[in-house]
Amino acid sequence: MMKTYRTIAAAASVMLSAAFFNASADEGMWLPALISERIGDMQEKGFRLEAEDIYSINRASLKDAVVLFGRGCTGELISAEGLLLTNHHCGYAQIQKHSSVEHDYLKDGFWAMSRSEELPNEGLTVSFLDRMEDVTDAVLAGYSEGMDEMQRDSIVKANSKILIDKAVSEGKGLEADVEALYYGNQYFLFVYRVFRDIRLVGAPPSSIGKFGGDTDNWMWPRHTGDFSIFRIYADKDNNPAEYSESNVPYTPRKYFRISLKGVKEGDFTFVYGYPGSTREYILSEGVRYISEISDPHKIGLRSLRLDIQDRYMSQSQAVRIQYSSKNAGVANSWKKWQGEMRGIRKMDTVEKKREYEKRFEAWAAGTEYEGITDRLDSLYRLLEPYSYAADYYNETARTVELSRFATGYADILHGAMLSARDTAVDKAAMELERLAEAFYKDYFLPIDKESFIAVMDRFDRNVPAGFKPEYFVRNMSRYGTAEIWADSLFGNSVFADSSALAGIVTAAGETGTGADITVLTDDPAVEFGRAFDEWYREDILPVRRRLSREITLLYRDYMKGQMEFEPGKEFYPDANLTLRVAYGSVRGYSPADGTYYLPSSTIEGIMQKDNPEIFDYDVPERLREIYRTKDYGRWGISGADGGETVPVCFIATNHTSGGNSGSPVINADGDLIGINFDRVWEGTMSDIVFDPDLCRNIALDIRYVLFVIDKVAGASHLIDEMSFSE
Repeated sequence: MMKTYRTIAAAASVMLSAAFFNASADEGMWLPALISERIGDMQEKGFRLEAEDIYSINRASLKDAVVLFGRGCTGELISAEGLLLTNHHCGYAQIQKHSSVEHDYLKDGFWAMSRSEELPNEGLTVSFLDRMEDVTDAVLAGYSEGMDEMQRDSIVKANSKILIDKAVSEGKGLEADVEALYYGNQYFLFVYRVFRDIRLVGAPPSSIGKFGGDTDNWMWPRHTGDFSIFRIYADKDNNPAEYSESNVPYTPRKYFRISLKGVKEGDFTFVYGYPGSTREYILSEGVRYISEISDPHKIGLRSLRLDIQDRYMSQSQAVRIQYSSKNAGVANSWKKWQGEMRGIRKMDTVEKKREYEKRFEAWAAGTEYEGITDRLDSLYRLLEPYSYAADYYNETARTVELSRFATGYADILHGAMLSARDTAVDKAAMELERLAEAFYKDYFLPIDKESFIAVMDRFDRNVPAGFKPEYFVRNMSRYGTAEIWADSLFGNSVFADSSALAGIVTAAGETGTGADITVLTDDPAVEFGRAFDEWYREDILPVRRRLSREITLLYRDYMKGQMEFEPGKEFYPDANLTLRVAYGSVRGYSPADGTYYLPSSTIEGIMQKDNPEIFDYDVPERLREIYRTKDYGRWGISGADGGETVPVCFIATNHTSGGNSGSPVINADGDLIGINFDRVWEGTMSDIVFDPDLCRNIALDIRYVLFVIDKVAGASHLIDEMSFSE
């Protein structure tokens, strides 16, 4: 008799629960709704609260003080009036948008001394998790083992839509998603309450909030005051609402009490947040591609762009403001990939996975899992040239700013021309005006042009002939070099000149015809973007999708097989930007023979790095003055030498990833002790393989946050909103 999939899913659920229960502290990103399975281990490690204090749908719990900030960071509530902490780099784009040469909030910082001075941020959202729920049976209702994958997908989508529609109808401002865990062996419904009126309250100058810049990024010891402060606003009934001057500060169900006790090595810690993506269970061949091919090539391409950006930014304050956020975005992954690549190699991860796969196949002989690793290996090798081409597309053609802007502009324009409705045309006109204003505000053509030359030359040299767009081959043959091609493209594109673009749009509007608009839709920058996009969509993406889908389907069985093969192994679902808990302890580490890093840093380290001639290490004069006079106020502590100091950062063993930026770091009593903002460079491979000896998350000590707010910014009114534990 044929089993139904529901029976298989039920068996898998029991197996997953057992795997969850056997997990260790340092490694793992656990679902809060299932934290009762881990609470015993957490309490053995020193935690003094209960599972209901971490996650509850019946009463306020710590989950209600944690938010998804935007679409890639975490934040936490710290007052009864909607005050929110996240990282400086998470709020960076908003700080930059409010900055100008006259009001350089990146350089000088920003502090709202009253509610009326708090700055709105169009498009920024924060999302509270209302609840999460295992919906595996409901999602797979109607599916049986004999159905093909197309039928299964159809059932999963239809059932998920029913669950989502029902969830969002239950209240104002609700959104929902159904997420697959363990490669589709389990499904969870996540319901969020989304707030859209978020205002900037405070941010330290970049010389504090970004101290050390890209030199210190991913490194320890660290001395970066990486925080910014926002406030959530709601309507008069405390519900989500669009921005309005009549909105009032949000009253949260829960906010964090702040600990002033400090941290020491061995203290229990846990991180609550939204880790973005991990791949802990992928095959050796997938890891080999990442560490031996993808990461090295992407690092090389970004090095070219960073060198060009850094050169121009060092010469002009205006260009530095324009490109600060862009430069930080490029550099962040660039440096992370270097640590990831080296960590994978240092741990000999590829060979260890190959050995594991051999043992798995020996166990799987004669079962439904026999040969699965060989099939995965073959698919990865078929996928490799297409992944390589995609990597080069994303790191070359897709990085040309002028082309991205021009293509997007032309697409909106084309849609408006096809519409006969005046309202559609008017809406498009306003959208184009906003798009152009935002683009030219932060655009510097010499950087873009030099970057075009550098990356397209590398594309020509490194991408195999069979994987180059015909458009690219034709133009390289026509111009001979990327430099000459750049002269033509940037010299002839209307989009390279904001005045020329505005003139054409104005003239077309006055004549009431679309005749003059064709010069925009046929522009060389538009042609470049569309040609590469078409090549990728037609020649690369379909094959990538097909092979990736086959790989994902096999992973569903491989994941289930691994759990049966090693029922005592510690399994946890890969991160996917859903709320998780990770716990561990404050602990130093030894990155090399004869070297041991202490787990905390102080203001002395800031002053030791102080160098007015280097932008990233130019300490604010106010901070220098405080250090000279030792005017630390209530935030001073006893230093190692017996004198007074101020704590700055600390490291712990919590398993974190991208998306955990801004996560609250919490002590054994559930009080806030820090803000997570990074990982150590030697441990960035933790998205793929976790090494408890090297993997450390980096957190900003909450006492340094309070010190900066009070003594540097003079914004003690914000501290008056907070609650403390001594």
